[in-house]
Amino acid sequence: MTRLVFILFALCPSLFAAETPNIVLILADDLGYGDLGCYGATKVKTPNIDQLASEGRRFTDAHSASAVCTPSRYALLTGEYPFRKNLWGPVMNPSPLVVDVSKQTIASLLKRQGYATACFGKWHLGFGDEPKPDWNADLKPGPLECGFDHYFGIPVVNSHPPFVWVEDHRVVGLDPADPLKYGGKAQTRMFPEKMLAPAMSGAKAAHALYNEEEHGTTLTKKAVKWMRGHAGGPFFLYFATPHIHHPFTPGARFKGSSQADAYGDFIQEFDWMVGEVMRTLDELKLRESTLVILTSDNGGMLNQGGQAAWKAGHRLNGDLLGFKFDAWEGGHRVPFIARWPGKIEASSVSDQLLCHIDLLATFASMTGSDVKAPDSINILPALTGRPEKPLRTELVLAPHKATNLALRDGDWIYIGARGGGGFGGAKPGDHALGGGGALKFTGEVNSDFASGKLKPDAPEQQLYNIADDPRQTKNVIRQHPEIAQRMAEKLANIRQAPVER
Repeated sequence: MTRLVFILFALCPSLFAAETPNIVLILADDLGYGDLGCYGATKVKTPNIDQLASEGRRFTDAHSASAVCTPSRYALLTGEYPFRKNLWGPVMNPSPLVVDVSKQTIASLLKRQGYATACFGKWHLGFGDEPKPDWNADLKPGPLECGFDHYFGIPVVNSHPPFVWVEDHRVVGLDPADPLKYGGKAQTRMFPEKMLAPAMSGAKAAHALYNEEEHGTTLTKKAVKWMRGHAGGPFFLYFATPHIHHPFTPGARFKGSSQADAYGDFIQEFDWMVGEVMRTLDELKLRESTLVILTSDNGGMLNQGGQAAWKAGHRLNGDLLGFKFDAWEGGHRVPFIARWPGKIEASSVSDQLLCHIDLLATFASMTGSDVKAPDSINILPALTGRPEKPLRTELVLAPHKATNLALRDGDWIYIGARGGGGFGGAKPGDHALGGGGALKFTGEVNSDFASGKLKPDAPEQQLYNIADDPRQTKNVIRQHPEIAQRMAEKLANIRQAPVER
């Protein structure tokens, strides 16, 4: 009977649309492909996430549309490639909202279908419509104008000012007599002052509420409380954790709990957060009526914390080449786990190619919504069934540098320039260790590099067959120039094609 349900749901999801399942989307920050036990990690323990995988489907070829946080989050919410917005790097403070509020997002789509919607955690998409947001006034447009009924979280990133909580449109605990000001000395307990430019001063009361070591507990309590208040459903919870972005500031009980330094401790706190959300669903008897998706905004980063974890034997992105910011696989191939009891087969694994941008079309299909999303593909059949053919055959993947924009086409991936297209720090200990410096540090092999340096005669572009060479050890563009030319032309056509929504 269960198999019949799987088949019917895969063939005709509209039969089940009336169920309007709750949706919990957990988006980790900088969680690499190798950072979870169910993806091969041994130096960290992730029992709650591993259980989630055993109760659902684990995907091995899932990707963020960008290897960088802001453009990746933009793509996830809008279902649109971030290069169409000319988004390549993270937006910091100050920055206006980068999402066009007139366009549909996964939150606004679900809200129109009767869902209660909330976002807890890292936003990192800007606020307001002026170049410099006024942190002492209403921060709008923001998450609420993008379709969320409620927002509570970190407005930028946990490594960057203003180091305050924002709830809905306002900074929490703000005293009008002590406003936030651009410039001056930032007020934070944990993060090194030298990394804080441009800093912000003032707002001592608001800063006092912001304790990095309590982020996990605070956000989890807020998210769980909101779920309890909306148990009648349907609801959409977007839980965008600051874990495991640097600085690595796990709560006291998680310090020293892993075998991968503070990097691993932060992962294990994240696993606890996931467990609390899952336990709440069970307590509310919502397990069967809730689709849970867990993924990451991009691959793991080889900063100081990542380097310490690597030295301890932990492989952030498994056997994949590269790290956050790169066009190489380690930059954008991410964990992706989906659980929906009775609809998604338990303990299953899929090698279907998919991307975060596909969530918009997928949620639209689930709820019977009409949406125009040319970049987004409905992957519901990959979640609930076993399609005989790939649902997605092409995927544009963006690194930090626009020159290295990549195209996945079947088993082939074409990269438009030399190197990873990410950070280029050369020495161990560099916060931005990447490229040849990262290869030298890790001992990973790529045919375009020798002793951590790009070979003078390395090809100007790159081509890899992911099926034959998943570690991207050999650039075969000179052996297959016709494939590279075809893919370069296809990528150019995709970039030039107008998208109407």
